[in-house]
Amino acid sequence: METLQKMYKNKLVAIMRGVPKDHVLDVAQALYEGGIRTLEITVDSPNVLQAIELVRDKFADEMIVGAGTVLDAETARSAIMAGSQFVFSPTVDVATIKMTKRYGVVSIPGAMTPTEILTAYENGGDIIKVFPATVLGPSYLKDVKGPLSHIPLMPTGGVNLDNISDYFHAGAVAAGLGSALVKKQVFYSEEDLSALTERAKQFVNKI
Repeated sequence: METLQKMYKNKLVAIMRGVPKDHVLDVAQALYEGGIRTLEITVDSPNVLQAIELVRDKFADEMIVGAGTVLDAETARSAIMAGSQFVFSPTVDVATIKMTKRYGVVSIPGAMTPTEILTAYENGGDIIKVFPATVLGPSYLKDVKGPLSHIPLMPTGGVNLDNISDYFHAGAVAAGLGSALVKKQVFYSEEDLSALTERAKQFVNKI
């Protein structure tokens, strides 16, 4: 799957949560200039379906765009119809995974325990999001990779500049970057966008 291979190559997924629609393209552009090539827009963001469409239209094949915080199959389908190339979930919802795979879209469900991780993978998850990763840290990821070495894992939640290298050394195939990269705010000035680009560059340089 081309999208999945690109995500492996890109390694970093910027998470855009709660960004007003009027600023979505500006934030996406700032991330792009910083080297980010995979963007998740959470479905609890305002006008999320329009936001996904806007970013897909502007960046085409230059940036992978998908939906995050997807809790059910119906929401997954709506996001896919809007152009989502992947679907992120914070939990293991089998119906959501099945719906996502039905449309040939990358499924990344969230899990924490080894049982949840294996269940998500066996039901079609392409990459399993270890969430919230901040609770147990890189050492937990390394321990899980021992018996479950065949399952690609992506830590999300609490990943920052200080620990991101440790997660990749522990076996992560990618990492989700939330508030450590994209700050949730209602207005983004030119200074804010420039700072965002610089933060993105710092993460890219780390890997």
